Amino acid sequence: MNKFQLPSDSKLRRPEFLFGVATSSYQIEGGAQLGGRTPSIWDTFCNKPGAVDNADNGDVACDHFHLWQQDIEMIQGLGVDAYRLSMAWPRIVPHDGQVNEEGLKFYEQIIDECHARGLKVFVTLYHWDLPQYLEDKGGWLNRETAYKFEYYAQVVSEYFGDKIDSYATLNEPFCASYLGYRWGIHAPGIKGEREGFLSAHHLMLAHGLAMPHLRKNAPNSMHGCVFNATPAYPLNDSDIAAAEYSDAEGFHWFMDPVLKGEYPQAVLDRQSHNMPMILEGDLDIIRSDLDFIGINFYTRCVVRFDENGDIQEVPQPTNEHTFIGWEIYPQALTDLLLRLNERYDNLPPLYITENGAAGEDNCVNGEVNDQQRVMYFQTHLEALDAAIKAGVKVDGYFAWSLMDNFEWAYGYKQRFGIVHVDYQTQKRTLKQSALAYRNMLLERREENQ
Repeated sequence: MNKFQLPSDSKLRRPEFLFGVATSSYQIEGGAQLGGRTPSIWDTFCNKPGAVDNADNGDVACDHFHLWQQDIEMIQGLGVDAYRLSMAWPRIVPHDGQVNEEGLKFYEQIIDECHARGLKVFVTLYHWDLPQYLEDKGGWLNRETAYKFEYYAQVVSEYFGDKIDSYATLNEPFCASYLGYRWGIHAPGIKGEREGFLSAHHLMLAHGLAMPHLRKNAPNSMHGCVFNATPAYPLNDSDIAAAEYSDAEGFHWFMDPVLKGEYPQAVLDRQSHNMPMILEGDLDIIRSDLDFIGINFYTRCVVRFDENGDIQEVPQPTNEHTFIGWEIYPQALTDLLLRLNERYDNLPPLYITENGAAGEDNCVNGEVNDQQRVMYFQTHLEALDAAIKAGVKVDGYFAWSLMDNFEWAYGYKQRFGIVHVDYQTQKRTLKQSALAYRNMLLERREENQ
């Protein structure tokens, strides 16, 4: 398949529907000790024995710090409308209260180059690279970190204003809190039920504190937040409550306070002994009108209650999986969007801010034949189209990821890119999925001219 097929009645053919590619700072930038950047929790975590596969780290990554110009040119060549990136907090505020002008200018040149090439710029302020100096004071377990994020958001929005087309406060607070502070498999590697929920509350508080500054300093930009969602399905009819609870703890816990001004009662009840201190007024701060919500979707989970009454995920070995071991189940994307549309009567427009697949990709004679990923994108675009036709307002789609990169605790073994990266030479090679994406977008552009 040399291009993704969109039927003639596809809502994705609309000229106003946005297509893009996405990356994040620590995963691609490198330049860890350059440009005035100080360490993040991921620099520290990567140095812990056994924390990251193959003891990989993001010191160099894709060397986007030096190769950003060719990367932006490559993005334009794909025919996309927008580029989603994140800024490295420790590159902009390298020490408490100190602003690094060099860091701001690094991102400014990228933003300017994108605009010069006709690309909209979607910026995420926090994609997990908390400055280590804040972690040394407790990180997201310290309520003060929420106010440090408010300051960082103020610095960025005052400097860039409306030059950034779209601001997202947080990327996947589920991962930052649960993976980082509850289960300990991401930086900073802390394990504790109470810690997981406390860090989650402080992250959402940070979002709420930042929003007024973003609105004030960039009144013509879009402002939102990005959540990951892995919708749950019951193994049997007796497990419906297990699936409902899995969704409540997995993503309603983060979305409800923003959209409804409350936390899900099911989680408050079940985790009552692990609940954080929620001060009076906190939920009023977190509750905010958003211009958009980003949804990152990759797979589903199938769950049941085990003999202890705990939620247990049940593997589905007979179904197709990606290299990372995640089930391919595109119907779940349609189901998820319909569920969200039903749950929230004030749901703002959605963007699929991440969607993609990891593959065991090899470059052979200058080509990367990633047919599973090609079919993954094809079927998920169809699933997205079905949700839109059913009444869900979705305004854009970003493929994850632009290129192979540092995949957190998996290191460099897991390749999510539509562009292959040779980490020895930093050579970029468009995979078949990139060519199929580009060809679809070029065809769409010709139609809409």
